[in-house]
Amino acid sequence: MSERPPSDESEPDGLDAFDEIIEAETERDPDLAVIEAGSRTLRAQAGPPQDDGVPSRPQDPELDRALREVETELASRWGETKLDPSVQRIKAILDILGEPQRAYPAIHITGTNGKTSTARMIEALLGAFELRTGRYTSPHVQSITERISLDGAPISAERFVETYRDIQPYVEMTDAQQEFRLSFFEVLTAMAYAAFADAPVDVAVVEVGMGGTWDATNVIDAAVAVVTPISLDHTDRLGSTHEAIATEKAGIIKAREGADGAAGATVVLAQQPVEAASVLLKRAVEVDATVAREGMEFGVLSREVAVGGQLLTLRGLGGEYPDLFLPLHGAHMAHNAAVALAAVEAFFGIGSQHARTLDLDTVRAAFAGVSSPGRLEVVRRSPTVVLDAAHNPGGARAAAEAVTEAFAFSRLIGVVACSTGKDVRGLLEAFEPLFTEIVVTRYAHDRALDVDELAAVAVEVFGPDRVQVEPRLDEAIDVAVTLAEEEGEFSSAGVLITGSVITVGEARLLLGRE
Repeated sequence: MSERPPSDESEPDGLDAFDEIIEAETERDPDLAVIEAGSRTLRAQAGPPQDDGVPSRPQDPELDRALREVETELASRWGETKLDPSVQRIKAILDILGEPQRAYPAIHITGTNGKTSTARMIEALLGAFELRTGRYTSPHVQSITERISLDGAPISAERFVETYRDIQPYVEMTDAQQEFRLSFFEVLTAMAYAAFADAPVDVAVVEVGMGGTWDATNVIDAAVAVVTPISLDHTDRLGSTHEAIATEKAGIIKAREGADGAAGATVVLAQQPVEAASVLLKRAVEVDATVAREGMEFGVLSREVAVGGQLLTLRGLGGEYPDLFLPLHGAHMAHNAAVALAAVEAFFGIGSQHARTLDLDTVRAAFAGVSSPGRLEVVRRSPTVVLDAAHNPGGARAAAEAVTEAFAFSRLIGVVACSTGKDVRGLLEAFEPLFTEIVVTRYAHDRALDVDELAAVAVEVFGPDRVQVEPRLDEAIDVAVTLAEEEGEFSSAGVLITGSVITVGEARLLLGRE
């Protein structure tokens, strides 16, 4: 596919194209100074921060300066949204680096919603079985270093800087050979694959940025391909139907030869719309991949709400796994857990080569230790403030159902800030039955949707009496907490902050989760 020069019509999770990196922003706007100042004075302060695996800024001034320099250099690159999708440049840089992505087996994850949470669960399971893991996910919640993890934890700022500086000469060499420079996401992908080879890891867990076929991550030969639920998002890039989007995402399902000469790839499919499932199954047949389908070969047998999460019984490829505590809320997280378990079983050959289950106690311990920052994350109490990174209607519906199930709110105030180019109406309509009132705002970056534009849609969905407008996120949170507190100290009112990964990241800073 040919490339074209960048246009102004671009969009994270740092955000580049063919990646949900288009949902969160890498560059932090100069206005972040306002956010950092607000975090010290916001009346909705959450109390002492807890260690949740989200790294804060380096304490060493020199290291912090070095990290900011790297962030600035990465942010100066084109986002993939400004180019026709291509794997030409990522192949070129990895070829110069000696193809580090071939130094370890991989589990590759695509889909519309649930990719990062599923990746974290897969990582936890593999780590519990004493495998050294590398995880590459996007976008980040607060720190760019979150995107590359080793042994279940983000790499240090020092290692992040070292990895970038190590490959920088080869990045510049590739830039000189290509018509267009490597994008932000392509450089990060090369960094991740190089860091995993250098560690070295036993297995890489890799989340696509966006799509599949042309995503920069799609140069690995994964033993297991995972497709989480597909819904309509990034329709301007992936297509406007489930079938079109599934066609793009099916590109990670590839033929690969096993040791005995037979096709060795396995594709693990979450429950899908019929049109998407048809495309994915057709692709699996074309490349002779083994298929494991949620609801057929594996699934959720039972689930019940528990304090701090839920108690599950899952059916895996090898048998049943009862009494699994998952410290995450919502039916969608239970389904993510089933997909993650099946993916790890498939990686170990269960269901094809072996008819057995994984050690139950190890699986229980792995799931009990899972976290997923910014996914129905409670960051303060009295009133309860919850963060969720839902940024499309599918994610919003899942979040709304989970909040209804897990929290007995008598009154819930929504704080919503969205990115441009999103189905804002669909997202707001999903939350409308849940929110008593909504405070619309914007996060501190130019990718944020104009607050007046968002307010206009909110008024149409909620009616004027239920909508308040605040131009700044810190002020919006303050207003929402005040509204929630109107019911009194012992009420069950709460606040849900949502609309974008960037919104959640900045809210975490404001609420002291640094």
